[in-house]
Order: sequence, then C-alpha cells, then structure tokens
Amino acid sequence: MTSPMGNKNSSLLRLVEERALSMEEKKKQQEALVPYLHKDCVSNILVRLPLDCLQRSRFVCKPWYTIINSPLFTDAHLHRSESVLIFLSSIERESLYRSPMASIPPEKPNTVSVETKFLQSACVPVLGQPNMDPNMKSYIKFLEISGEKSKVGEYNVRCLGNIRASCNGLILLDNKLKKGGLIVINPVTRKLIALPLGTLYPPHDESYGFALSNISREYKVVHLFRDELGFLGCEILILGTRLWRGVNGPSFGLVGWFGHMPVSAIGALHWVPHIDHSDYIVSMDVDTEKFHTVPLPKSSRTHDGIVEMGGFLSFVTHVELNQIDVWILKGIGELWTKQHSIITGCIMDMVPLFSLRIKGDMIFKRDEDGSFHTYDFQLQVMRKVEMENHRLPVSCSLLPHVNSLVSWSRQDRTQDVCD
Repeated sequence: MTSPMGNKNSSLLRLVEERALSMEEKKKQQEALVPYLHKDCVSNILVRLPLDCLQRSRFVCKPWYTIINSPLFTDAHLHRSESVLIFLSSIERESLYRSPMASIPPEKPNTVSVETKFLQSACVPVLGQPNMDPNMKSYIKFLEISGEKSKVGEYNVRCLGNIRASCNGLILLDNKLKKGGLIVINPVTRKLIALPLGTLYPPHDESYGFALSNISREYKVVHLFRDELGFLGCEILILGTRLWRGVNGPSFGLVGWFGHMPVSAIGALHWVPHIDHSDYIVSMDVDTEKFHTVPLPKSSRTHDGIVEMGGFLSFVTHVELNQIDVWILKGIGELWTKQHSIITGCIMDMVPLFSLRIKGDMIFKRDEDGSFHTYDFQLQVMRKVEMENHRLPVSCSLLPHVNSLVSWSRQDRTQDVCD
C-alpha cells in the first residue's frame, strides 16, 4: 500500500518533470523563431549602431553587455568613430530663453555634474560639499560636421573647469574643487578619474598634452610649464600609476608661447612654439619622452597650423590668396612631403581645425566671420558648412575629439577610480 507521503513526492516529481519539459519545448520554439547568431556577428551589428542606441543596447541582455564592454569591441568602435569638435557652452547662455522670473535655469534630464560626481566618488558627505552656483557651470557639447551640414550633440554633462586636452574620447578638465587639480572623464560613459596635484603655474605659462603610448598602451598626461626666468619644465603622469614625475623639457628659448594646444600624431605631441613666423615645431616622443626640434617646410604664419591627418602629422600653410598647401610628416626624423594644394577663392583667413578620421575632409574656420568650411580632397571642392538652428559661443575653444567607449583602465574598463 502506497503511503500519502509517497504519493505527494511522486506528484511533486511529476510536476517538476512536466515543467522542465515545458521549458525545453518553449526554448526549442524560441530557437526556431530566432536563429542563433555567433557573438562575432552580433558584435559586427552592434558596432554599427549610433552611440545613443549603443549605450541603451548594453542593457538588453547579459551577452550584449559583455560584448559592448569588451576591450576588442571598444577598440573596434573607436576605429569606426568619426571626429567631432568639443566645446563648452555656458549654462547662462543656455538659459537665455527661459522665463525672466526664473533665477536658476532648468536642469536638463539625465544631466551629470562632474564636480558632484567627483565629490561622491571621494566620499565627501553631502553636508560637507561646497555650494556650487549652477550658473557658473558649462555644458560639454560636440559639433558634428558631415558634408555641408553640422549638428550640435549633447552629452548632458556639465562642469566648472576648462577643457585642457582630449585623447581617444577621454577629456582632460580643470578640477575647480582642487586648485591645480585635473579630472579625466569620458563624457559618453561618464566614468571619471581625478589626478593628484602637479606643479602649479598660471594657465598662460603652462600647456597640457594627452596621448596614448604605442608601446605600453598607457595614457600619459604631459605638463609643460615656464618659470619666471623663461626656462621650461616638464612632468608626466601615467593614468595607471597617477604619479607625476619630472623629465627633461625643451631647451631654453625653443617655446615662446602656449597659445595652441599640442597636436597628437605619429606617436608624439607637437607644439607650435611662436605666434607667428615659426620655422620649426617642438615634438615629444610619447614612448621615449624625449623632445625634438622638427623643421617646417616653410615658416608658419598666423593662419597656418598643424593637425593630425590620416594618422600622420599635417602642416597646413597659406601660399597665396587662393592657395593652401598641405604637407605630411610620417615620422620624426623623416622629411615633409607636399600632399595637396587647395586652390579656391580667397582663403587667406581660413584656419585649419582638424581632419575627419573616416572621410578625410579638412575642416577650416574662417577668422572673418567664424564660419566653418570643409574641403573634400577627392572632389577638390571647398564647401561652407550650414549651421542650422544653433550658434556656437563666440569665444569658445574648439578641440578635435572622438566619441568613444574607451577607458584609461586596462584591467577594469568600467570601474570608477577617484582620488
């Protein structure tokens, strides 16, 4: 005779088996409707998504999250990303059209404050945090240029400090909560790291460079500063170690001003040393950390400039009222070669800003009216860029940038590190 307990256990076992069979059947039905895709195929699809869609896609499922956060995917996305121009737009300017009765501009949805995030990471109690006037902050924005069109993009990230440099999607900012301090942030992923204090100098007597070492694959922050006697000092910080160390700077008298941010190309950082009539540039090899004097093919004038172009260093110089020559340097110690001559209209006041990473067009800004122009090397055509429904701040600094998912950390790409 079977006991009631035996019947109960048998019924429970049968119920578990039926549920397992039901789940297995449901899984087979789903597989029949949605065929299996190899993760490499999924990765190739995801890497083509627009950045805002990609950010949301990482939370669809665990496999997608793993793919999107992998270093291989991050590098693939970086190499497919087009160049943009980043700039700061003050919150006061953003609130020009708000109600006259509103004393504080309305906060944009999902906005992150760099300073607030820094204080939270540093575990500063809420009651101990300084009172920061929202009107003193600026939004970090970017300008996309494609053909004859332009579009201002939003990160919904605001900050108090100025942008000092950019590298592979990472931005170097002043840390206004710590005099002389710096913060590195990826405005797309909103991960940040605060850097320790280095040598303190006024902004007009110092310059920051930001680059990735080709050998160690570490991000380096390079700080040049000029003392009261005119001598140049240099210190370097590797983001992985977060320690400043001194190195030999350029020889006395080589650099007369720090008006232009250095350009990163061919494994080095490059400074234009004078306001006008520069016969050379000063370059620092990022791997060896040695400075070099690189002669220019002709003397650089006010509207000339150096930019990164197709992985090489480009010197863009005005020859005639209607002619601009583009010279290419493929490595320190090699000779410049003239690559292009741009001949069109009156272009003497056009300042080269950057070259598009994917399409290769050169972007210029006209000194006379602040308008943007793009030159298509394949079609040999100069076009004016339309600025639809927006205007950039007159005095804002524009810096080449690329929107990416990169992190400074090689071990943990998603972990916040803060001082």
